[in-house]
Amino acid sequence: MLLRKSSRVLDSPGSSSSSLVQPQGMWASPSSSVAQGDAEMGSLPASGVPDVLDLSSSEDGGGSDSGSDFEDTLWKGGKRGTRTPLSCTLTAKRPRKDASRDGGSLAERNQEPSNLFEVVRLAKSAMESVVDDWLESYKQNKEAGFLELVNFFIRSCGCKGVVTPEMFRKQQNSEIIQQLTEQFDEDSAEYPLVLTTQPWRKFQVGFCELVTVLVRRCQYSIIYDEYLMDTLISLLTGLSDSQVRAFRHTSTLAAMKLMTALVRVALGVSLHKDNNQRQYEAERNKGPSRRATDKLEALLEKRRELQEQQEEIENMMNAIFKGVFVHRYRDVVPEIRAICIEEMGNWMQSYSASFLTDSYLKYIGWTLHDKQREVRLKCLKALQGLYRSREMAARMELFTSRFKGRMVSMVLDKESDVGVEAIKLLTLILQNMEEMLTDEDCEAIYPVVYASNRALAAAAGEFLYRKQFDLDWEAVKEKGRRGGSRDFFRLLLAFFIESELHEHAAYLVDSLWDCAAPLLKDWDGLTHLLLEESLEEAGWGDQQENALIEILVSSMRQATEGKPPVGRGPGKKVLSARERKALEDDREKLTQYLIPLLPQLLAKFSADAEKVVLLLAAPCYFNLSLYSSGRLEKYLEQLLAQLREVVEKHTCQEVLEAASQALYVLCNPEFTFYSRVDLARSCLVDALTDKFQQEVAELLQVSYLDEDEVYSMAATLKRISVLHNAHDLTPWQLYEPCSLLLQRAVDTGEVPKQVLGGLSGSQEPGRLLTVGTQVVIPIMTCVHFSILWDLAHVSDTVPAQELLALKRKVASFCSLCQSCLNDMDSSVREQAFVLLSDLLLVFSPQLTRGEREALELLVYRPEVALQSQLAGFLMDHVFNHAELVGSDEEDSEGKIERLHQRRNLLAGFCKLIIYNVLELSAASDVFKHYAKFYKDYGDIIKETLSRARQIDRDEWARTLLLSLQQLLTELLLQQGPDAVYSKAFLEIRDLARRFSMFFSLHQLHNRQALVALHKAGIKFAFQEPAPSGSELGPLNLPFLEVLSEFSPRLLRPDKKLLLSYLEQTCQARLSPQQRGKAWNPLLTYRRSLRSLDDMGSDASRIAAPRPRRRPSAAAKRRRLDDSSQRGDSSLQLSSRLETPTLTSTVLKRGHQPGSPAQLQEEEGSELDFVQSQPWFSSQRSRESPSQQQLRVPRSASRPGLGSRMDRLSLMEEEEEMVIQEESSDEEDPQGLDRVRGALAGRAIGDVLRAYEPRPDWGRPLSHSLAGDDPNVSCVQWGVWGLAPHSPFPWGSLYLAVRTLAALLAAGGAGLGGTEGTKALAFASPAADPLAQLPGRPAPGPL
Repeated sequence: MLLRKSSRVLDSPGSSSSSLVQPQGMWASPSSSVAQGDAEMGSLPASGVPDVLDLSSSEDGGGSDSGSDFEDTLWKGGKRGTRTPLSCTLTAKRPRKDASRDGGSLAERNQEPSNLFEVVRLAKSAMESVVDDWLESYKQNKEAGFLELVNFFIRSCGCKGVVTPEMFRKQQNSEIIQQLTEQFDEDSAEYPLVLTTQPWRKFQVGFCELVTVLVRRCQYSIIYDEYLMDTLISLLTGLSDSQVRAFRHTSTLAAMKLMTALVRVALGVSLHKDNNQRQYEAERNKGPSRRATDKLEALLEKRRELQEQQEEIENMMNAIFKGVFVHRYRDVVPEIRAICIEEMGNWMQSYSASFLTDSYLKYIGWTLHDKQREVRLKCLKALQGLYRSREMAARMELFTSRFKGRMVSMVLDKESDVGVEAIKLLTLILQNMEEMLTDEDCEAIYPVVYASNRALAAAAGEFLYRKQFDLDWEAVKEKGRRGGSRDFFRLLLAFFIESELHEHAAYLVDSLWDCAAPLLKDWDGLTHLLLEESLEEAGWGDQQENALIEILVSSMRQATEGKPPVGRGPGKKVLSARERKALEDDREKLTQYLIPLLPQLLAKFSADAEKVVLLLAAPCYFNLSLYSSGRLEKYLEQLLAQLREVVEKHTCQEVLEAASQALYVLCNPEFTFYSRVDLARSCLVDALTDKFQQEVAELLQVSYLDEDEVYSMAATLKRISVLHNAHDLTPWQLYEPCSLLLQRAVDTGEVPKQVLGGLSGSQEPGRLLTVGTQVVIPIMTCVHFSILWDLAHVSDTVPAQELLALKRKVASFCSLCQSCLNDMDSSVREQAFVLLSDLLLVFSPQLTRGEREALELLVYRPEVALQSQLAGFLMDHVFNHAELVGSDEEDSEGKIERLHQRRNLLAGFCKLIIYNVLELSAASDVFKHYAKFYKDYGDIIKETLSRARQIDRDEWARTLLLSLQQLLTELLLQQGPDAVYSKAFLEIRDLARRFSMFFSLHQLHNRQALVALHKAGIKFAFQEPAPSGSELGPLNLPFLEVLSEFSPRLLRPDKKLLLSYLEQTCQARLSPQQRGKAWNPLLTYRRSLRSLDDMGSDASRIAAPRPRRRPSAAAKRRRLDDSSQRGDSSLQLSSRLETPTLTSTVLKRGHQPGSPAQLQEEEGSELDFVQSQPWFSSQRSRESPSQQQLRVPRSASRPGLGSRMDRLSLMEEEEEMVIQEESSDEEDPQGLDRVRGALAGRAIGDVLRAYEPRPDWGRPLSHSLAGDDPNVSCVQWGVWGLAPHSPFPWGSLYLAVRTLAALLAAGGAGLGGTEGTKALAFASPAADPLAQLPGRPAPGPL
């Protein structure tokens, strides 16, 4: 069967006008990247289109490009017979409900609903019965039945049009589609395939199922009737070339599903053909006496029939592939591209004999570079289905070698789910084609096990396990379980150590957990491996032991908590009952294994602080009730003994905190063994406090302490302070001796001197300072925790005397900490600041919340001196640039640690502001550093700004103003009046601009505060009078420039009010001689308060208001980006520039408006700016639809502008024009007129340049904008340079010229000089050159 083709229906976004696709080189890259940019995908030349389907020899294999459409006349020389109306209609087997249910609004718009469409939409009947009913109607009347199917596809596109029998009888497919396009008239961009409500999702499933079932029901007879499939393929091919997205998307999905169903039919025919061939060979090989001639003839006849069926199906598949796939796989719409790639993967899996070739695989390889996540995902999933089979993978060696690099690079895709699928694909390649992946390829995947995304890391963990740890389990059985575990952990440790990420074992364990959990949960084998004495003989050193212990603890945490490590997500929030049961079982197992062995491990590694810290975390994951229920108290005694030994042996902060936490976990009153643990804890604290009391008494009595005594006292205080954090040591009454010791040290300074002087003079100064610090800091910490534990014991019935006593303790300690803020040692000062911030926050007014009014006596409010000292400390230690940079010798890790400490200090101060401990005005010391230290503290200060705004908007605005006033005052004091020309002044303006962004949202709520800010700023600007004889104006007058950054956030009535207030202030504060002077700050602020209308822009009144459309998300982002760019550019201009800051297109270019250099720039500068202005949109609103259509940019390679824009409303517009709600408030009339004139002239130039020179044109268009004769305007050059009757868009040119005239009339000086006069004369109706030239149509009224 030979399928004949027709011409294209419409100019397709994805079609080429050259010949149909031809075979080419194996891996020739397409001439244009897939789906990149905003241009239509189909602009690729035919030379880049991949090979066509070549299942069998076809006469049309090398046809013209018109082969992507099919004529309705499929018989040679034949015409369609007369079609009759549909004689029988399809009805649902059950009564349908009203179509007004949820999700049915789109179908309700159609006045003549299609029965087949309604049946599929309502989904009341099985699809097999629906197809059977339609087949009955089709058998009775082919044309009427097919017409029903055609209208089903049209309705599925969301189109209101209906294909009538007369249209179907007399018109070609191209004419029908053209008429449907004109009748589309959609109310919105939505159509059934893009709707996400539940009814329409069901319809999408039913739509695909209908096509599949239709082919399956017709596979034995009807698809070969040379009518149904041929005409349907012709229709779908034509629709897939439409410029209407709904047509193209729906028809492509139908065509691809149709192709998939045909592939299954072709596979079945191929199997039948092979079976027939085998039967024929078997019959023919029989002897002459046994051979059945009739059977041989029947088999031959059957083979010929199957051969014909196969050829017909291959022709159908070739038609769909060449007419739809090769154009739509690179469509501009990502959903369409994804459909094509997904279905191609199904073809390859179903019929690998024909489709699993390099000629088709390269389509998937090319699309791996697609910019859209969805398309890349479909490519990877299609390849996974192919690589899953070893037989298929063996046939993809060339494809793998060609695109392996891209697949490996996709592991680090910006979309994490794409990276996950890429790793899964590489894992399949590793399993079935291991030799294809080199060590370099694998090393690019290994580091991903430490990624923050859980799914990505787990996929990389499985790849790592398959490559490195997937052992030969037969050999493991011979070695035994311990031997297998040893080999696994040896390989795991080697990888972990080589990765040089030794602090991230938890991430490695979590990545391997899904595939290697049984091995990682071999805690018995792990602990016995650590306790073996032969580790050193096996080459396992200290590094391997540390790594093994870290892996052990990480596996314990993973098995008992079931959560990913901190910073890795997303994890499961709610665990099922089965998962919780599994976690409890694992907790039981590890507790049974480790309770007897943990004391032994602590005893072996007790001298190693790093190992002890890790091992002491184990009790947190135990089921501690097993100590009593399992009669394991003796191991509890051993553990407590080891804990005491660790505390007495170590002074490291981390070790002491780990021991204190382990002891806290064991000291739970719910356990039956609580008394034993409490007794052990009491014994430990008794020993420490007795020693401390003795050392304090000696220190207060003698004047000399040797080095050992000082070190012992520091170690004892450190142990007590760490224990005091988690355990209530109030019965030991540590407050009094510690407070006394700290008071004496602060008052007399004797303690630090005695501590330092008691050391040998041979000690280094740094060592002396460290020892002194180790004594003072623990004392402060002990006093702090004593106060907090006293507060924890307070109840509502506590007498007032006890409350007052506790408050006196708080006041005394705050006074001591305030004194320590001036200590010589920085660590002492920082510790005092931290403790003071915490204590003030605890005893703030928040203490009385929650029906605790009785604690009002405990509220402590800091004095003004203390607040000032805290702010001063912040300036010296947090916002000190010299300290922030640090020394050059300090390593990067040390700098990060210092920055972290400073961030903690800043956060503590900001919490005092947020919780109303400090006055909100104290935040000015923080806010004024927002811009300068944004990189280090920006997130903290920004959050503080937001929280402070919620407390009191008026006070918050005054605080912002105070910050700016402080900065300007400091600058003027340092540099004098010339400071306004410095970089520091621009930084102040930048800070003001950042502050103004906080007024962007909720303008009505911020209105009062913003107006008050402006009034206070105006008062401050005129507060200091100008020096006598000075021409610079008031001293603080430059502050008006800073204040102008807040003006764009004002509402229009408030601008007028403030402008009046400014004039009144000028009248009151300035002398008559000063009022007439044009000071730049004053002029800048006045311009910022004047609206566009006040500045002389009357163009916005030309047209009536245009109804606004809701901008899309992409349009909103563009508008925000544009506004931010304008805001940033404004900061680069000094205040002394008279040109308005937002006319950047004029300032950045030295060309005159309308000059050739300016008019030949790329699109997107002045034109975008003018199109975003209200006066431009108002002008467009008065244009006719045809005139507006002519404004659409033309494709560079398609000259047929007029013919293609007839149905502009139906064409895809990837980006909508967004009307700016507010124009710039900082433009002067002169600069705005220059922009208008330049852009109007450029608009004329764009129209003239839109058409290449042709032989019938008199002058080349390059002369249209820059003529040789100075007496001829640029517009006249463009018109007179054309020959009569040339195909030129005269209406568009006339519109541009009249627009220029309107702009010149409104602005007055757009082009200026003689050029403006000529253009005005050219545009006047009395001297219309378009009407004077021969062959030109007379333009209508504007």
